Amino acid sequence: MATTRTAHTHWEGPLLAGGKGNVNLDSSGLGNFDVSWAARTEVPGGQTSPEELIAAAHSACFSMALSNALAKAGHTDITLETKADVSFQPGEGITGSHITVRGTVPGITAEEFDEFADGARQNCPVSKALAGTKITHESSLV
Repeated sequence: MATTRTAHTHWEGPLLAGGKGNVNLDSSGLGNFDVSWAARTEVPGGQTSPEELIAAAHSACFSMALSNALAKAGHTDITLETKADVSFQPGEGITGSHITVRGTVPGITAEEFDEFADGARQNCPVSKALAGTKITHESSLV
């Protein structure tokens, strides 16, 4: 079944001259987050950025894809800690996403885990949405 999730942003002012906005997670109702150009290019200071929101989506999506692939291969005792670092270059845009995953999966080798992680890197829906962007990963078993 197809689903649609919704968020919206209210923005005021010009981008570089103190403009600011607020992103609301409408579908989940989990909250709203302040955004600004300064949060995107400098120290966040209690605000978020589109790249941080994409990093959150990428780390969650990757974890779901990896856990699904592992479970299909018979590994169901799974613990994953996944971090996504999404890079932004002003004037160029999003330049990459680097995923770091640490997992506890009994009965699997580090090489096998890395193969599963590479499959998740290539095939999770957020990775596919970021097609054309360099996506890298590193994995380790705990």
